[in-house]
Amino acid sequence: MNETQSKTQASFSIPKKTSSSAERGKMPPQAIDLEEAVLGAMMIDKKGLNETIEILQEDFFYRPQHQKIFKAIATLFNESEPIDLLTVSNQLRKNGDYDSIGGNYYLVGLTQKVASSAHIEFHARVIQEKYVLRKLIEISSSIIDKAYDETTDIFELLDESESEIFKITDGSLKSEYKDSKSLVYQAIEQIKAMSEKEGLSGVPSGFRDVDKITSGFHPSDLVILAARPGMGKTAFVLSMAKNITVDYKIPVAVFSLEMSSIQLITRLIVGETGIDNEKIKKGNLTDAEWKQLYTKVKNLENAPLFIDDTPALNVFDLRAKCRRLVSQHGVKMIIIDYLQLMTTKDKSSGNREQEISTISRSLKAIAKELEVPVIALSQLSRAVETRGGSKRPLLSDLRESGAIEQDADIVSFIYRPEYYKIPTWDDEEQSPTEGQAELIIAKHRNGALENIRLRFIAEQAKFMDLSESTSFSSGPMELQSSMNNDDFELPNINPLDSFGIDDFSNDDDNEVPF
Repeated sequence: MNETQSKTQASFSIPKKTSSSAERGKMPPQAIDLEEAVLGAMMIDKKGLNETIEILQEDFFYRPQHQKIFKAIATLFNESEPIDLLTVSNQLRKNGDYDSIGGNYYLVGLTQKVASSAHIEFHARVIQEKYVLRKLIEISSSIIDKAYDETTDIFELLDESESEIFKITDGSLKSEYKDSKSLVYQAIEQIKAMSEKEGLSGVPSGFRDVDKITSGFHPSDLVILAARPGMGKTAFVLSMAKNITVDYKIPVAVFSLEMSSIQLITRLIVGETGIDNEKIKKGNLTDAEWKQLYTKVKNLENAPLFIDDTPALNVFDLRAKCRRLVSQHGVKMIIIDYLQLMTTKDKSSGNREQEISTISRSLKAIAKELEVPVIALSQLSRAVETRGGSKRPLLSDLRESGAIEQDADIVSFIYRPEYYKIPTWDDEEQSPTEGQAELIIAKHRNGALENIRLRFIAEQAKFMDLSESTSFSSGPMELQSSMNNDDFELPNINPLDSFGIDDFSNDDDNEVPF
């Protein structure tokens, strides 16, 4: 080997060694002086304690002795004991940590390094930020190691990585358990919230009788809404999404695996304006109806509604999308239309029932992880059609998997006897079924079972409370009589372009009314 070759090889090897040494020589992000100041302030000032105890956790501290001291302070706080130099010292002795932290000499030194609790909350936030940086480094290192391992499943790595990072970005770096005291406090706060919200402790559906039974849809709930084609599953959840986003201003995400986003928003426009669906599809509107449309559609424009129409969405992509929607837009409910159109990444087994079971469990896991209710639509088997009598669906009719029933907190069905040419309800009054539907709550893990009557307006694909009027206070006819045509000029647009009518030309959706 000649001298030139040796120099060339040396020039390539030296940077690699230098980089590696630099990485090993870096100190993890930390703020030791602020840790000392915060712990000292917590022991001398009750105000400082109250401002930081909810921000900090044991793992947030870099030094092990600081973790032990904070653990002792947190134990005293949870037991409603006074917190000062002596009580903390005694608690450390009980925990067996007194000698390892340096005894009273170290504790006294902490209290002497701070004069008051001024700016203690700011200091606590800095300690939290340093911990987050250390966690990011830890997670990144783990990702790098696993990425170099050729046996690693790429989808599992992506899901695991995003899950860990979401915990940080969501600010949910919490302990894995909660003590009884904190849980009782949360339960009491929830009861107070229910009294202030007229009995609603979860996300309201906007249907009065439904909310009476459910008290709203609660975080971590998986709610299955099932029906045969043509019953109006999509119409029901869209009516509910409109109620939640327009009337309550609560952010909702809709994942539509069957219909395009423009079709869904057009359905919402039909329901919101009260204009006949056929007229909107054809763009054949009078001047009064155009004004009605532009007036009513503003409510939808400002609604916190997010629609994703990705077809054949798999559970891994769904989980990633939901995390972003919750963290970036504060979404409080997730709707999926519908469950049987979802997929998993592993299709090798060929067993559809196992695949649906996996999807069902994953949806429940998403609801628990993000602490939002997940509403998933589901198909029913054809056994309903062949059955005699009223043809009301049963839990056994859930299609392809019994795991759906097992995982769900609420299982409900939509039943419209009018669809089966049944003219009257099977009750004592024998009331007519025309324009009516029944929401059957067949499983309710935390409440009662009930059959709830609702009004269904087929030409608008809309559900309403049975007692609610179907007339519009400022409908097209009223506007026509009171409108001055000189004051209203139609914008120069093509109606077909406005509502994506081309999307309907090949629409094979078998649900009413499209």
